[in-house]
Amino acid sequence: MTRIAILDDYQQVAPGMADWKSLPAQCECVFFTQPFANASEVAQALRDFDIVCLMRERTPFPRSLFEALPRLRCLVTTGPRNSAVDVAAAQERGVVVCGTRGGPSGHTTAELAWALILAVSRHLVVEDRRLREGLWQGTLGSMLHGKTLGLLGLGRTGERMAAIGAAFGMTPIAWSQNLTEARAREAGARWVDKNTLMQTSDVLSLHLVLSPRTQGIVGADDLARMQPHAILINTARAGLVDEAALIDALVARRIAGAGIDVFGQEPLPRTHPFIALDNVVLSPHLGYVTQESYRLFYHDVVEDIAAFLGGAPIRVLAPAT
Repeated sequence: MTRIAILDDYQQVAPGMADWKSLPAQCECVFFTQPFANASEVAQALRDFDIVCLMRERTPFPRSLFEALPRLRCLVTTGPRNSAVDVAAAQERGVVVCGTRGGPSGHTTAELAWALILAVSRHLVVEDRRLREGLWQGTLGSMLHGKTLGLLGLGRTGERMAAIGAAFGMTPIAWSQNLTEARAREAGARWVDKNTLMQTSDVLSLHLVLSPRTQGIVGADDLARMQPHAILINTARAGLVDEAALIDALVARRIAGAGIDVFGQEPLPRTHPFIALDNVVLSPHLGYVTQESYRLFYHDVVEDIAAFLGGAPIRVLAPAT
C-alpha cells in the first residue's frame, strides 16, 4: 500500500477538487484539515506515509523533517516553487520534490489586493461592524481616483495591479531591484527610485518574491518616509516587511492603515498585535485561494503522483541557487 498524505486542506475541499480515484488501487489518500502545531507534530503524523502533498507554504518542510521521515519518497507542493521546503535536503535523502503550474495567481492575488485597498481606504470593515451594532456612518474614506499607486515589484501580479490602478484613474509608479525604466513603461507604470516610491505613494502594494535579497526590504526607515495618509498592502510575503516596525507605524498612526494577507506566523495567533488594530484589514492568506486555483493545483498534484508512481516524475523542482 502506498500511503499519501494531503496536508493543509483547511476548507475540506481537496477530495472534490481532483480525481484521486484515478490513482492506482494500492494508493490510500488521507486528507489533513488542521494545521500542525510544530514540526514534531508533523513528523509524528506523517511517519507512515510514502508521499506528502503540501498546499503552498502552509506547512514548512525543513531538513529536520526530511530526516525524521525515512519512509518518505516523494513530496508534492502546489505552485512552481515553495520557499518553505528544503529541496536540497530532500534531494540529499533521495526524496523527489515536484511542483505544479502556478495557476491564475497573477489575477487572483491582484483581485484580493484591490479588495484590501478598497476595504482600507473606505473603512469597510469598521463600518460593517458599526452597522451591525445599530450605528450609521462614522468614518470618512478616501477615493482612489487621482492618487498614486506605488508598486514594489512589477512582475505578473504587479503588472495586473498597474492596469487596474489605471482603470481607477490612479497613476502607477514602480520600483524593484531589477526593474528598468523600459520594463516599467511596458507594464504600464513609471519607474522611480525606492525613496520616491516610499515618499509619494498614496497606496503602496508589495509584489516581490521573498528571497535573501528582498527579506526586510521595507524597513522602519522606509515606513518613516511614507505619507501619513498612505496605506500599505501586502499580499506577497510577510518577510518583505519589518513586521514590528509596521506595527509601530500603525499604532502611532504614522501611516493611515494597512491591508495584510500574509504573516510571519500562520495561522495568525489570536494574541497578535494586528488583531487589536482598527486601521488594519486582515485576510488569512487568501491571495491564491480560489476555486479556479485549487482545481488546477490539485489536478496537477494527482498528475504528479501518478507520474512518480509510474517511474517518470514530472515538474521536478531543483534546489534554489
